[in-house]
Amino acid sequence: MRELVDDLKGIKLAIFDLDGVVYRGQTLIQNVDNIIQELKELSVKVVYNSNNSTITRQMYVERLNGLNIPSKFSDFYTSASITAMEITKIKENSKIFVIGEVGLREELKAMGHSVIKKPSKSSYSEIDFVIVGLDVHFTYNNLAIAQRCILEGGAQFYATNADVTLPVSDGLMPGAGVMVNAVETCTGKKPIKIFGKPQPHGINMILDDLKIPANKAVIFGDRAETDILAGNHAGIITAMVLTGVYTKEMVEELENKSKSIDINLLPDSTFNTLNEIFK
Repeated sequence: MRELVDDLKGIKLAIFDLDGVVYRGQTLIQNVDNIIQELKELSVKVVYNSNNSTITRQMYVERLNGLNIPSKFSDFYTSASITAMEITKIKENSKIFVIGEVGLREELKAMGHSVIKKPSKSSYSEIDFVIVGLDVHFTYNNLAIAQRCILEGGAQFYATNADVTLPVSDGLMPGAGVMVNAVETCTGKKPIKIFGKPQPHGINMILDDLKIPANKAVIFGDRAETDILAGNHAGIITAMVLTGVYTKEMVEELENKSKSIDINLLPDSTFNTLNEIFK
């Protein structure tokens, strides 16, 4: 059985981002299934913390099982599930207009909220929240409804995450941040809160649920401004994996600017691929 590199010795929890770390689009990144299994054989608990709000946690289970990575519902902490839990703390059984997909809508419904698809002009004031996530079917009409719910109805504006790109098998596509920025632009209002990474809500939730101390946990991510920043804010070990958005040159550029940037953007370790986490 292989040993982990010295920087990761003694970890009890591995938190994986998904897009760009475990897979790109529908394609498993080479050998990641075996690496995750090796971690489990070393008694390392493996969970997943994704900013992608488009699918439900059960759909994530099915996706990973189909990629030869056995998993269960409770292994997933998505920006959609975190948003639903945090919104419920603000107001229960609320009425919400969503720019987003099934993952976000179903997580909100599961927490008792009503997702209003087409509010009438007379009912804009009844919408408590406008919540924005990744939506590949994003339309001008829905943007206009969100604008009017916020400006005319007084709805509060929240977002799942602000990733401007999404790694897919053949490159990058627009991320949720594009939709968030569109709503911000046409309303003149920033989201009151963004629940996904780089906010540490999800990581803190994982640590609390699993009763594992921060110094025994690591996050494997592919973005400094989300995964690494969230991990450092939560006080866990941070590992950049260069199979997604960030490249070696981008990490080096951050390191060269270390005196002028937020130091929390810098990972504790950088790996070309996950294969390198073992000796």
